[in-house]
Amino acid sequence: MKADNKIEFLAYYLPQFHPIPENDEWWGKGFTEWTNVTKAKPLFKNHYQPILPSDLGFYDLRVPETQEAQSKLALDYGIDGFVYYQYWFGDDKFLLEKPAEQMLQNPKVEIPFCFCWANETWKGIWHGLDNPDVLIEQKYLGEADYRKYFNYLLPFFKDKRYIKVNNMPMFHIYKLDDIPDLDSFLKLFNELAISNGFDGIYFVATHGNSQVVISKPELFGQVGVDVFNTMRYEQSFVYRSGTLLGKIERKIFQKLKWTLVNRFPFVLDYKIAIEKLNVQFNHDKYIACVFPNWDNSARSGKKSMIFKNATPELWKTHLNKTVSELKKQVNTPKFVIIKSWNEWAEGNHLEPDLKFGHKWLNAVKEVKDECI
Repeated sequence: MKADNKIEFLAYYLPQFHPIPENDEWWGKGFTEWTNVTKAKPLFKNHYQPILPSDLGFYDLRVPETQEAQSKLALDYGIDGFVYYQYWFGDDKFLLEKPAEQMLQNPKVEIPFCFCWANETWKGIWHGLDNPDVLIEQKYLGEADYRKYFNYLLPFFKDKRYIKVNNMPMFHIYKLDDIPDLDSFLKLFNELAISNGFDGIYFVATHGNSQVVISKPELFGQVGVDVFNTMRYEQSFVYRSGTLLGKIERKIFQKLKWTLVNRFPFVLDYKIAIEKLNVQFNHDKYIACVFPNWDNSARSGKKSMIFKNATPELWKTHLNKTVSELKKQVNTPKFVIIKSWNEWAEGNHLEPDLKFGHKWLNAVKEVKDECI
């Protein structure tokens, strides 16, 4: 139960590490996030791929001991909670819900948690397929369906591990602007929460219009995921492969400010990005967001975006800059959202890997210890 000014570190948590029938149909029998991770190959000189796990191995989230080990590891290194991505598409349709349901029944998974409703339609082109077809549609079916969703969430909200702020369960919404009856949705969830002994819902937006977030008292925060694009666009050049063609394209693209994302990976420099990063809190509901690394070539191949030169030392600098600025803020929520705990196919993780071991986590612990 958070009701003070202590800074808490929360990390997004991806549950796509167990097979489901839908993934079997779309990508092949037995598909999990590891399928793409193990197939990754270097795309240019000194490109580090594949990025492979160490301590926890190629885990299966159907195994309870895996979540128990993740919980202990995260808590040992200063992570205060996981933000589980939740895929609810309306009309009782969920995907990848089993790890959270299993965690709810397992008291040995001690780390606090909350949900981020990842409310978007899945399309093949976004997930590494060559076609733009809709795989599963996000639907908004109105009050009766929202009530059913709340009732599904209620046992999680009531769990003592669920993250609450002033007796309000924290609930993230990925694409706030996509909800056609947003006011009704927020009002209904608040009413249902109050009728079940809470003081409402602590709603947090991810992607969404800042003016909408600011204007609605029902919303308590907005995750600053724009830091990712800020670091992306502030860089002054696009790095391509070391071929002659790549060098020529680089000069042309630098002059014309073009990219060929569909033909070559879009490669940026994490070191340059961190050096140029000017941490800003755009409004009083702004929640700091940070990321240690990014390389989604395992999933997207030549269509990927890669931050080269991401190291634990630079990650610590990024985190330190953000925490230092957060300490100066009077009214903003005292959370730092880390993207992410285990998005391995995006090269975006804190879990130990073969190259850096526990160093990503050590950076978190060192910064966290300095906060206390």
